[in-house]
This record gives sequence, structure tokens and C-alpha cells, in this order.
Amino acid sequence: MLNNGRQDGPPDLDELWRDFRRKLGGIFGGGGGGGSQPPGGGSPNFEPDMKSAGVGVGLIAGVVALIWAGSGVFIVQEGEQSVITTFGSYSRTVDAGLQWRLPYPIQQHETVKVTQLRSVDVGRQSVAASTGLRDSSMLTQDENIVDIRFTVQYTLKDARAFLFENRGTDDAVSQASESAVREIVGRSKVDSVLYERRDAIAADLVKSIQAQLDKLNAGVTIKNVNLKNVEVPEQVQAAFDDAFKAGADRDRYKNEGQAYASDVIPKAQGTAARLAEEAQGYKSRVVARAEGDAQRFLSVYAEYQKAPGVMRDRLYIDTMREIYNNVTKVMVDSRSGSNLLYLPLDKIMQQAGQGSVGGASAPTAPTAPVAAPAASAEPAAADPRAREGREGLRSRDRDSR
Repeated sequence: MLNNGRQDGPPDLDELWRDFRRKLGGIFGGGGGGGSQPPGGGSPNFEPDMKSAGVGVGLIAGVVALIWAGSGVFIVQEGEQSVITTFGSYSRTVDAGLQWRLPYPIQQHETVKVTQLRSVDVGRQSVAASTGLRDSSMLTQDENIVDIRFTVQYTLKDARAFLFENRGTDDAVSQASESAVREIVGRSKVDSVLYERRDAIAADLVKSIQAQLDKLNAGVTIKNVNLKNVEVPEQVQAAFDDAFKAGADRDRYKNEGQAYASDVIPKAQGTAARLAEEAQGYKSRVVARAEGDAQRFLSVYAEYQKAPGVMRDRLYIDTMREIYNNVTKVMVDSRSGSNLLYLPLDKIMQQAGQGSVGGASAPTAPTAPVAAPAASAEPAAADPRAREGREGLRSRDRDSR
């Protein structure tokens, strides 16, 4: 397509190349900017001066220097640390973020992941031909053999120590773990290793391995020790199982005995305390009653000394009242008229009680008649001389007592 004698469209490669050469000639002071073209489309005369050439070289050198300086920019990701070395010697450690160092070959950097959880398996399953035991077998304090295999998990805490202080960190962790486990098992008994202190042994391993690696300045932190296999050799496994069951039965019986003792002893102690309190109460009651009786006797004796006759009569009457309160038979003696009456009052009272309970439908019959007639009793009771004789007999009887 033509537009005012010009062709509309992208420029061809020859035209681009000619424009580039004209600009380059202008930079170096040549006459390519407005010089005439030789016949046949050849290049213009290129005559650079030294000043323009120096400026061009400087610009190129500056661009190269900027590119070289920019090669020292690097990024450290989260959870990583980068160690910068100067001609192979440690310079500094940088954390996560955009960092810069002097470009190669002056300085270099190496990045390691410090938060990554690394693991090392300790305890090989290979069997030694001379002993027939695994390499993970070791001797306990009571001269028994146990087989222990476990995994050590750790992270990095110092990138510089990890890179420069040890040639192989995994090997250092493995050797420190083997040394620690043999030390701990060597001072423990087989029952403690197998059953009683299994979790405690894992915690002791963490502390022991960390202490040895700190001495080596390995730059790692032990996070956890997982015991995968703790057992005795297969030749004695059945015997150890029987011994473990016997120990479990022993503990069970012991716990049952302690439970029974905890139930019986408090009851016995409570019974003993109750009996002691009852005995103390009985003692206090008897002593108080005896002291009260003694005080009452002393008070009565004092009154008796003031009026002996009156006190004798009073004591006699009180004693007779107490005795006759519990007697169901009453005897009436009449010496003057020689009339002796026996009344079966106990039967009468019993029948009266039954009648009150059973009602009027149960008639009562007298069990025994009255021994003396009422006619003979009335004159005797009405005779004044008989009354005087009875009173004289009672007074003489009291005086004789």
C-alpha cells in the first residue's frame, strides 16, 4: 500500500541496521549523522575521535559494572539462613529477606533451611556373624542384652556451625546418639529399660545427645527421640514375657491387699475409737454417780446427826415405798383381831389389764375368794383399842430396829 510515495508497513532489517550504525557513529563522533552515502548503499566514512570513544567505553563499562553489582542481590526465604563467605572465608550470616553481597568472585553465599525437621535412624538391623546379635544390641547393668532402635529428629540452630564445624552432621548426630544410648542402657536394669522407664529413657537421650553435640559445636538442636523397638533377643523373649506377667500379677495382688487394708484399717480404728469413747463415758458416769451417792450420804448423815429418830423413820418409809412399788401382793396384818387377809392383787391387776385391752366382751372370774369376811374386819377396824395396839407394836418394832 502506497501513501504519498511511501510504503506503509514495518521497516525492513536493512533500514534498522543503517539506523543503528548512524547512532553508533554519532556517539563516537563520526559523520554518519548527515554524511553522504557511497554509491551502492555502502557504509559512510567512520572517523571516531578519542574523546567520544572514551565516553562510549565508559558507558559500556558502567552498564557492565551495574550488571556485575546487581549479581550480588539474592533473596533468603522464610525459615532459611544464608552464610556469606569472602574468598572462601566466613564473613557473616543473614536471615530471611532481600540481601546483598559483593559479587562473585569476591563473595559467595550458601543458603540452608534451619527450620526443616531432619531425622537420623540409629540402630542397624544387621547381624554380627561372631555373636549372632544385631549391631543395635547392648548390655544392661544387670548383664542382660537388649535391642534398641530409635529415630533422632533435629533442626539447625547455627548455619555457620552446620556448614564449617562438621564434615557430616548426620554422622555426628548418629555417633553421638549411639554413645548416649549405650551409656544410659549400661547404667540401667533390663526391667527399667523394657517397661518401667521407657519414656524417661527417651527424655534422657535427648539431653545426653544435645550435650555431646554442643561440645562438638555441631549447630543443631535435638527436638525428639522416638523409640521404635526396645526388646530382648528372640532366644529369651518368652522367658521375659513370663517374668513380666508375673510382675504384673505381683503388682495386682499388692494393690488388692493395699485396697483391703485401706478398707479394714479405718473401720477398725473407728470401732476402737468408739469403744474408747464408750468406756470413757461409762467411767465418767460411774464416777459421777459414786461421787453423787457419797455426797448424798454425807448430807443425809449430817441431817441424821441432827435428828436421828426422824431420819430413821424417813429412811424406813422411803425404803418401804421403793420396795412396795415393785410388789404385786399386799399383806394386811391385824394382830389385835388376828385377822390376816391375803389378796391376790397381782392376778386382779393382770385381769384388769387384759379386760382393758380385750373390752367388755371378755368377762373376768375371780381366781380366789377373800380369805376373811368383811363383817369380821369391820369391828376390828372400828375398835380404837386395836388401832392403839397396832401403833404401839409398830413403834416398838422401829425402836428395836
